[in-house]
Amino acid sequence: MTTELNTMDLLPGTDFGSLAARFSPLFESIGQDVLERERNHVLPYDQVRSLQKAGFTSLRVPREFGGGGVALDVFLELFLELASLDSNVAHLLRGHIVQVESLLLQEDGPHRSRWLHRIADGALIGNAASERNTLTEITTALSRTGTDFTVSGTKYYTTGSIYSDWISLSAARDGERYGVLVRADHPGVSIQDDWDGFGQQLTGSGSLTLHQVPVDPSDIIVVDPADPHLAFRTALFQSILLLVASGIAQNAINDAVAFVKPRKRTFAVAGERIPAKEDLVQVVVGEAAAKAYAAKSTALRVARDLSDYAASTGRAITGEQLVVDAFKAQQVVLKLAQETASDIFEVGGASATSTDLLLDRHWRNARTVASHNPAKYRARLVGEHLLTGTFELYASRT
Repeated sequence: MTTELNTMDLLPGTDFGSLAARFSPLFESIGQDVLERERNHVLPYDQVRSLQKAGFTSLRVPREFGGGGVALDVFLELFLELASLDSNVAHLLRGHIVQVESLLLQEDGPHRSRWLHRIADGALIGNAASERNTLTEITTALSRTGTDFTVSGTKYYTTGSIYSDWISLSAARDGERYGVLVRADHPGVSIQDDWDGFGQQLTGSGSLTLHQVPVDPSDIIVVDPADPHLAFRTALFQSILLLVASGIAQNAINDAVAFVKPRKRTFAVAGERIPAKEDLVQVVVGEAAAKAYAAKSTALRVARDLSDYAASTGRAITGEQLVVDAFKAQQVVLKLAQETASDIFEVGGASATSTDLLLDRHWRNARTVASHNPAKYRARLVGEHLLTGTFELYASRT
């Protein structure tokens, strides 16, 4: 990777057009080798580092801390453009994005200031909340000896942690649940690239083991069920998946167009007949492109609402409404992305299934993203909310 930017070079242009023009060459360079990485299971360390060096991971940090001061909706639209070129690289930033927004919602103080400065300097934060347990309880233990704290346990679905400088994780102590931050390079941290899903294979969503890893007391936060911003973070977690899915759909369309344009023969038609001029092929591409467009438009609408919440001291939109709307969008966006990724195979017959093309990766990736938080559960919650006025947020936290 050779394309680098400096965060300060982004100022004062913080609108989407200016940022897209500046980041497009970097995004395109990330997308150039995506098939080779997919074929050979090459983790995108260099690509992630290039985003850090370019200041992409600190665009939301306010300018006074050294970041870009970019609005959330602008950043998320830019994020979607990255996802349309490499959905794995975009997806692995999910925990970092939510961590930044959590910090921005905190009151001013030493903890907030220290972390915003770190992120502005390029620090990347991974996510390790989930465990492979029969129940949803947290077994990772936060221990205390005198004034010193350590954390030990095993996590799974640790998206992005293998690329990160710090890891945000959940832990328990004396029946209380906490959120803690630890250094990813500590000797007591072991991260395995053992994620075995058939899609999003390069997100580093495998297992993580912690053995007496020290925790700064100031980086221990009690998880409060009454946290007024819990719903916002839930909606943001889901919105990021919707944006990734939308990016996958757009990538599928781009690949389908690139596949059809140079072809000379249409399936089951004698002689030479240019597929790009064939009515049925045009219909397939047009309908698939419409689905990708609808998915993108819906996902970006949720992003705008999230941005309004993040920017408003009066909270013009409630956190609960954000979650309900995100779950509604989930029912549409994920389905459209999967349909788009499947429809593109109608443009080329058996030749479209060539392993050299890897067109199947789009469906595998879209299906994997859709499986992250099963949409049927979310549909029930939306229906319950509309019919009874109740909404059980903790049943669908992330």
